Amino acid sequence: MAAKKKLTLYFPEEMLEETKLEAARQDRSLSWIIQTAWRLSRDQMKRYPSVNELLGEEEDAQQVG
Repeated sequence: MAAKKKLTLYFPEEMLEETKLEAARQDRSLSWIIQTAWRLSRDQMKRYPSVNELLGEEEDAQQVG
């Protein structure tokens, strides 16, 4: 198992409340819910372009035009 680190994350209040409700529904910790959500969504997140990729595309378009 990987080493555990303490980290502070900030969520919009509505999102945090939804996450707390889901954690209670599943009788799981908030940490477990967030970690599982990340594991389930990370492949999809990798399909999104990075900010650098978006900026590079804009710069290329300006040079052409």
